[in-house]
Amino acid sequence: MVLKIIGAIIVIWVAFSLIGFIFKAVGTLLIIAAVATVAVGAYGAIKGRASNRQIR
Repeated sequence: MVLKIIGAIIVIWVAFSLIGFIFKAVGTLLIIAAVATVAVGAYGAIKGRASNRQIR
C-alpha cells in the first residue's frame, strides 16, 4: 500500500514538473516573439522613413 502511495506521488510530481517546464518554455517563446515583433516593426518604420516615397 505504501509503495502505491509513493508511486502515485512520484507520478504526480513528474506530471507537475513537465507541466511547469512546458509553461516556462511557452513563456520564453512568447517573450522572444514579442521582441522579434517589436524589432521588425521598428525596422519597418526606420526603413519606410528613409525612403520617403510620395504618392502622386
